[in-house]
Amino acid sequence: MDLSRFRTISFDCYGTLIEWEAGILPALRGVLGRHGKTQADAAILELYGEFEALAESGRYQSYRDVLGSVVRAFGEHLGFQPDSEDIRSLSDSVAWWPPFADTVAALRQLKSRYRLAVISNIDDDLFAATRKYLGVEFDAVITAEQARSYKPSLNNFKLALKTLDISPEHLLHAGQSIYHDVLPAQSLGISTVWVNRKSARPGVGAVKSAMGLPDIEVPDLATLAVLAQ
Repeated sequence: MDLSRFRTISFDCYGTLIEWEAGILPALRGVLGRHGKTQADAAILELYGEFEALAESGRYQSYRDVLGSVVRAFGEHLGFQPDSEDIRSLSDSVAWWPPFADTVAALRQLKSRYRLAVISNIDDDLFAATRKYLGVEFDAVITAEQARSYKPSLNNFKLALKTLDISPEHLLHAGQSIYHDVLPAQSLGISTVWVNRKSARPGVGAVKSAMGLPDIEVPDLATLAVLAQ
């Protein structure tokens, strides 16, 4: 694919720009450990993906509440009763989730040639805590709170197209999740990049499993920045 025809790239944030497994796993291990429970990292991520998708599939609730629902679902699944500190711990940890090592340099390189946007399943205030780690000013940020829905809902991508004032064929969207990003974006005619980051659960990470064929697959953001030169 000739990337020179694009002038705007949108990104999923958590899992693509931000190393969310480095936040999710310690937070959930802490909850489980306080109740005498253990799970392998891959099992924690698989359960997280299923519980998160379930919490996001019904009536809209804030991402803080989604993460609280995830913790309660772990308790129900593994047979313990999380307390209020447990329920808050996962959402409280978001402010400390770090960027991947290549994120900032790659975004700065891409920013020199493209408009950049974020389309993220997050609350506005939680992204505000993350934004300081990313090193660039985005031309648009579209959150689940603004859309009142969660990817893979097409509503989030339609809001992004409207906000960016762009037609689908002129947008390139990059994300770590086939389920949340590649499939819905492609259904609207948006070209996609699958950023297949290394993970304790290879090829899937902390998301619901899905099958799809992106236009481009890269192992990290640095590779995308080179391809887009």
